Amino acid sequence: MKAPGFFYLYLESVYCLQSVYTLHSNHIMSAPVTFSTFITASGHSFGHAVLNNPAALNALTLPMIDLLDPQLKSWAEDDSIAGVVLSAAGDKAFCAGGDVVSLHHASKRAGAGVVPPEAEAFFEREYRLDYRIHTYPKPILCWAHGIVMGGGVGLMVGASHRVVSPNARIAMPEIHIGLYPDVAGTWFLHRMPERTGLFLALTGAIINAGDALLGDWADSVVPHEQFTDVLKAIEQANWTGQLDLDNRALSELLKPFEVDAPAGLLHIHAEEIDAVMNHDSLADIDQSLRGLQESEVAWLAKAAQAYVNGSPTSAVLSYELMKRHAGADLADVLRLEYQASIGCCVHHDFPEGVRALLVDKDKSPKWNPVRLSDLSGDEIHDILKPRFEGLHPLSDLGHSN
Repeated sequence: MKAPGFFYLYLESVYCLQSVYTLHSNHIMSAPVTFSTFITASGHSFGHAVLNNPAALNALTLPMIDLLDPQLKSWAEDDSIAGVVLSAAGDKAFCAGGDVVSLHHASKRAGAGVVPPEAEAFFEREYRLDYRIHTYPKPILCWAHGIVMGGGVGLMVGASHRVVSPNARIAMPEIHIGLYPDVAGTWFLHRMPERTGLFLALTGAIINAGDALLGDWADSVVPHEQFTDVLKAIEQANWTGQLDLDNRALSELLKPFEVDAPAGLLHIHAEEIDAVMNHDSLADIDQSLRGLQESEVAWLAKAAQAYVNGSPTSAVLSYELMKRHAGADLADVLRLEYQASIGCCVHHDFPEGVRALLVDKDKSPKWNPVRLSDLSGDEIHDILKPRFEGLHPLSDLGHSN
């Protein structure tokens, strides 16, 4: 097994020197999301939304969600708007995740076993935003450059046109903080080839643009430096206001800007990943992943070590949700994920994982239980149970936006 120091150097790279999920108040700009429109050759307009907090790697906060979702709704209902571009300020990141530090503090204020209202608001509105993007009635071009993790992947995956930069660093690293791949992650990870999605859920491994194409997280690879030229091409194009025609037109418009993707790590190491993941139980996968720490391939060894140091509860929860979401409807997936995320806030590992990595930064989370074998179905059942009265807070998904 590699020395603990080696693992934590890796973990810091995953969390981008511990700032991936953190958004402090002194970083907040006057407009954390900016909006504009531009007129195209056909007279139609495109909306342009920009995540505007590069100092925090555009980490997603509730105020950002509350700006973005109603604006997308307004543009969807405006016949003069033919499509939308979603991008982010700065050169380093599209969006490096959600503001889980605030959720940690909210859980501590609420007390053990009490649902913090801030968590209810954040997860409900974030998942509504993700669902809106997945079901948007107009083309959405998501320009995802650099770091794209957690909630940032949730924003990207649902768009009709997903562009990633050649140097993109993409991950669902929630196991490091006692969470699980939410934002419909348990749905789109399950749809990846073989069991590569489960591998990513359990390890939080960083993947590249080639992997994003392989896993259907992205459609095109375009250098970030071409963004202004792409916007100009959209402005000079003729749009119809008809979804199918404009979707095809946007796909054709992007082709001249596309470059070859780097070789996907999941493809390069497919044989080793399949050998580790091709088991009938999580207990057997657990043993195989532990053995993978001795791999001579640094990326695989890091991924395995990240799993070993991650939350056992997160591993079981991810495994269970991905089984349940085989063939499930997206709205149902988000409803169950809402229950799971609220449950994580009142259970031990999520607040503890955020404390250890991002608050106290001692990098020594005290998971409870410590071992996979100590988990029973009761803990997962309790995390997933409803913690609301009356209708589900997301009961209307799939019926109205």
